[in-house]
Amino acid sequence: MTRSYIMDQPDERNRLDAMAQGVIGKPLDRPEGPLKTAGTARYAAEYRMDDCAEGVLVTATIARGEVTRIDDSSVMELPGVIAVISDERMTARAAQGGAGKSPVRKVREVQYYGQPIALVVAETFEQARHAAKHLRVEYRETPDTIVDAEDDRIAFEAYEEPTIQGNLDQAMTDAAHAVDVTYTTECHNSAPMEPHASIGEWDGERLTLHSSLQMLRFNRKELADALGIDPEQVRLVSPYVGGGFGSKLGISPEGVAAAVAAMTLSRPVRVVMLRQQVFQCVMRRSETRQRVRLASDADGRLTGFGHEAWVTNLPDEKFAEPVLQASEFLYPGENRVLDLQLGRIHRVTAGSVRAPGEAVGMQVLEAAMDELAEAGGIDPVQLRLRNIPECHPSEGIPYSSRKLEECLKRGAEQFGWDTGPRKPCQRREGEWWIGTGMATATRVHNLNEAHARVTLRANGTAEVASDMTDIGTGTYAILGQIAAEMLGLDPSAVDVRLGDTRFPPGSGSGGSWGAASTGSAVFEACEGIRATLAERLGCEDGALTLKDGRAVTDNRAVPFAELLDGQDIEQIGHFKPGKITDAVSAAMYGAFFTEVAVNAYSGETRVRRFTGVFSLGRILNEKTATSQCMGGMVWGIGSALTEDLIFDARDGHIVNPDLAEYHVPVNLDVPHLDVLLVDERDPAGSPLQAKGVGELGICGAAGAIANAIYNACGVRARSFPITPDKLLDGLPPV
Repeated sequence: MTRSYIMDQPDERNRLDAMAQGVIGKPLDRPEGPLKTAGTARYAAEYRMDDCAEGVLVTATIARGEVTRIDDSSVMELPGVIAVISDERMTARAAQGGAGKSPVRKVREVQYYGQPIALVVAETFEQARHAAKHLRVEYRETPDTIVDAEDDRIAFEAYEEPTIQGNLDQAMTDAAHAVDVTYTTECHNSAPMEPHASIGEWDGERLTLHSSLQMLRFNRKELADALGIDPEQVRLVSPYVGGGFGSKLGISPEGVAAAVAAMTLSRPVRVVMLRQQVFQCVMRRSETRQRVRLASDADGRLTGFGHEAWVTNLPDEKFAEPVLQASEFLYPGENRVLDLQLGRIHRVTAGSVRAPGEAVGMQVLEAAMDELAEAGGIDPVQLRLRNIPECHPSEGIPYSSRKLEECLKRGAEQFGWDTGPRKPCQRREGEWWIGTGMATATRVHNLNEAHARVTLRANGTAEVASDMTDIGTGTYAILGQIAAEMLGLDPSAVDVRLGDTRFPPGSGSGGSWGAASTGSAVFEACEGIRATLAERLGCEDGALTLKDGRAVTDNRAVPFAELLDGQDIEQIGHFKPGKITDAVSAAMYGAFFTEVAVNAYSGETRVRRFTGVFSLGRILNEKTATSQCMGGMVWGIGSALTEDLIFDARDGHIVNPDLAEYHVPVNLDVPHLDVLLVDERDPAGSPLQAKGVGELGICGAAGAIANAIYNACGVRARSFPITPDKLLDGLPPV
C-alpha cells in the first residue's frame, strides 16, 4: 500500500515536535559506524565471488581523434589475460547526475585525454593492469584541438537567457561606492576516498552490479540504456559508498565496462578504477572566470549587482557549472546583470562536484563584497546585514524561513569579531601577519521525489527500506531516527536497509536533498502506519501517542506486540515536491569567520581559527549535521589554498591526477572548527521542516579565507587557490 504526499504549499503541521519519543535532532551515532571501523562494511569492490575475473580500463593518450586499431594480439599471450573488450555498449564518460539515460558510448571516438577506450580482463588485477599498460593502440589524431582554458579560440555562448534588470552601467557610474573585479578559480576533482568500483554478474537474463553509486533509481536506467536491456533486468547494490561528492551521481565507465565484460564472458568481472583514472575520466568542476560588479549608496546598500561567469565543458555536454545560483537570490540591487557563458573544450567531462555553483560562485562573490566594504569604509558584517532583501530580487517571490541575520550576528559574537576600522597589515606575530575575514554562506534548497517502505513488525520492531544511499552523510542514522520518532521506538529497534534497487526508489544522495526527500517518504509511510494503529484502537490520530513500543490513548497503553497480533504492518511512503518549488525561494544560510596567518617571507598561509554558523531548517541529527558542516569547511580550506587540477596545455592530460599531487587539506592544514547550528523550522523546506545540510559548509568558506589573507598582509589575490607564489610579490617589507 502506498501513501503519497505532494508538497504544494508550506507544511505548518510541525508533526515531529508533536511526537513523544524525543529522538529527532539528538546527536546519535551512526548505526553502521562499528561495521565501518571494524572493516566489515562491504564496499563495492569487496564482494567475494567464485571465478571473478579482474578488469582494468585502457584510456586514450590523445585529446581528440579516432581509435583506428586496437591490437589484441599485443597482450593476449601475456599471463592470465582473458579478453580485450572495446564494445559499442561501453561508455566514454560518466553520466551527469539525474540523467536517467546512457552517457556517450562512442569509446573509439576520442574527445579527451584519458577517455576509456577498452577494457583488459585477466585472472588477477596485476595481470590485467600489466596488460592494459602494454596494449598497442593506434589513433588518427585531430590536430589543433582546444585543451587550454586560456585558448582565445574558445567561443563562449550564453548557457541560458541572461537576467538584465534596470541599467547596471548607469548604476555603477552613479554609485557612491563601486567595485568591478574579475576573479578566477581552477578545476576541482571530487577525490572520494573510495575509487569508482564495480562487480558485474550476469545470469543470462538479469544483471547484478555491485557498484559505488549515489542515485540508484537513475543509475539503473542509465546502465540499462547503455546495455540495451530493460531496467527491470538490472539490480544495483550499493549499501556503503566511500564518498562521492557528485562524482558518483551518474553511472561511470567502470560500471558499464564490468557489466559488458560479465555479459560477454559469462562470469563475474570486477573493475576498479586506478586513482589516476578517477581523476582522468569521471568528472571535474569547471574552471571559472567571474566578473562581479557591485554598486552601492553611501550607506552601503546595493543599487547595482552584476555577476558574469565563463565556464567550459565537452562539445556535446549540456551541463554548465551553475556559478550564479546564489547570486540570483542572495543580495538586492534593482539594476542587475546575471550572465553564464559556456565554452567548449576537450577536457574530461565537467559535472557536479560538491555544491555545484555556490562552491565557486560564493567564494568569489564574498571576496568582492569584502572589496566593496573596504571601498565604502563599512564593516563587512554590517554591509551584509544592510543587504538582506525582503523578497527574491529578480522573481519577487517570498523567501521561506531565512535566518541569515541571526547567523551573521551570532557568528560575529562567537568569533569575537572586531567591528572597528579594518585595515590590512595591522598585526604581526614574529614572521607571521595575522588577519581575520568573514563571508556569508548560502546554498539553494533542493527536493527530489522519493519512496521508502516502512514495516512495523509483529515483534514491535521496525524496518525502513529504500534504494537511497549513504555516502558517509549519516543516512542510516537519520532515516532510523525519523521512523523511531514517528513510531515511538528506540532507534536500536529500527533496522535501516539501503542501497539496493530491490527496495523502493529513494531520492538518491546529491544536491543536499537526501534527508529531506527520502526522510519525508519515511515520514509519510509512518503516518500511514499510525493511521492504521489509530483505527485499530478506535481513536483519532491526534489522540494517539506512540512511545517506548506502546500505543497510548484514553489512559490505555497497549504494547505493539499485542496490538499487532502477530501481523506486520507495511506501508510505502511516496514524497514528491509540487508547486512549493516555484512558490518560495528556499535556501540554507550561514556565516563564516576565520583568522589566518600569512608568513611574511614565504607567503605560506595557515588557517588558525574557523567558525561557521548555519541555519538548515530542523536538525534531524545534531552530530551528523555538525560533521557535514565541518567537512564543507575543510573543502573551503582546500578551495582557498591548495586545490588546483592542472591540465597540460599541449594535450590536455592532467598533470596531478592523484592525492599525492592534487593537494586536499590534511590534518595539519585544519584548525579546530567551531560549528554552531541555529534552531529553525522551515515549513516550506519539507514535511519534516528540514532542509539540506551536506553542501552549505563549503559555500563561501574560501571567500572568508581570502578576505582574511588580505586583512593579514594587504595582498588581494583574485585567483583561487591562493598559493604562496600569488602573494610573494605583494608582501609588505618586514
